[in-house]
Amino acid sequence: MNQRTRIKICGIGREADVQAAVDAGADAIGFVFYPKSPRRLTLARAAELARLLPPFVAPVGLFVNATATEIAAALESIPSLLLQFHGDETPALCARFKRPYLKAARMAAGFDLLDFARQFAGAQAVLLDAHVEAYGGSGKVFDWSLIPSGVSRPVVLSGGLHAGNVIQGIRRVRPWAVDVSSGVESSPGVKDAAATRRFCEAVREADALIAAAEA
Repeated sequence: MNQRTRIKICGIGREADVQAAVDAGADAIGFVFYPKSPRRLTLARAAELARLLPPFVAPVGLFVNATATEIAAALESIPSLLLQFHGDETPALCARFKRPYLKAARMAAGFDLLDFARQFAGAQAVLLDAHVEAYGGSGKVFDWSLIPSGVSRPVVLSGGLHAGNVIQGIRRVRPWAVDVSSGVESSPGVKDAAATRRFCEAVREADALIAAAEA
C-alpha cells in the first residue's frame, strides 16, 4: 500500500516561515521550548504563530526535560499542541498529560531501539535523531543502518535532513514522517522558503519513486 510520508518543519519562529511551510505542504510545525536552543520561543510567541495554522496542520511543542508545570502551561496556551519529548523523560511523564506525543531516540551504536519503542508504547511515534552531547535536534545525520526492522511504533526520521538527502533517507528507512529544521534554514531559526519548498518536493518525489517501484 502506498504511503504519503508526513512532513514536519521544526524550529519555526516567524510568520513568514509558518506560511512558507504551510504553502509547501507541511503536515506539522514545530515550536521549540528548550531554553538552550537558538530557536527557543516564548509560549506567547508560539501561541501567536499557532493561531496562523490552517486546519489539518498540527502544532508540535518540543520539550527537553521540562517540568510538568511548564508542559501544562504550553497545553493551556496552545490547546491543540502535540508533545515532542527530546530529553530524559520517562514513559510515565510523557503519558501524564493524556495527549498525543512523540519521543526522541538518540541513535548510536549499541542503542536498543526495539526496547526503547516498547518502553514508550504509548507514543504516537518515535523520532530518530543522532546522538550528540547537546539535547534537542542535532542537525547531524546518523547511520541509518542502525535502525532495526520491526520497530513497534511509527518512525519519524530526523537528524541532518535536507533536500539533497531526504529522498535517500525515505527510500532506505520508509519512515512514517520526516522532521527537518536546520536543513531548510538560512540561519538558526530563520527558514528559507525556497529550501522548505525544495525539501517538501523531494519528499513527494521519494514517495513517487517508492510507489513506482512497487507498482
